[in-house]
Amino acid sequence: MIGNDVIDIVQSRKESNWRRKGFIEKIFTPDEQLLIANAIDQEIMVWMLWSMKESAYKVYNRQTKIREFSPEKLVCSITSQNDNSYTGNVVCSGNTYYTHTILSPENIHTIAVSNLLDLTKVEEIENKAISKDKNGIPFWTNAQNTIQDVSKSHHGKFEKVITISISPI
Repeated sequence: MIGNDVIDIVQSRKESNWRRKGFIEKIFTPDEQLLIANAIDQEIMVWMLWSMKESAYKVYNRQTKIREFSPEKLVCSITSQNDNSYTGNVVCSGNTYYTHTILSPENIHTIAVSNLLDLTKVEEIENKAISKDKNGIPFWTNAQNTIQDVSKSHHGKFEKVITISISPI
């Protein structure tokens, strides 16, 4: 299963004051708050952790059909960093989701999967053939007429629609 989140950095600066009183404490665990406090760029760390939570929530929602976004229940950890690429884990209600985040000067994009190996199979697709099920969860019928899970995210001027590629039979 797959989820993703994209954050337009310029748009986030217009829409949210992450430094306002109580914001960090309400959204992030004490360990996540420490990551933010120790980050070279605290703003980017805030939105990267937020993106990890949001993308993992989309997988959790797809698995459980529970629509309750409680950011403090999604616990992030960063497992590795390489230039502008981060891998991590998000734990929610005993489930572990594996994340990969790419930072660019304009946006932050995080992908979350329930199976670690699926991080190597992610592909971006066009938005034109996306449908939603009765719970509002997106899917795509591919060229082989197989239904695939997709995750769609948009913020500001960015949109990402991704799926886990299925090897041909």
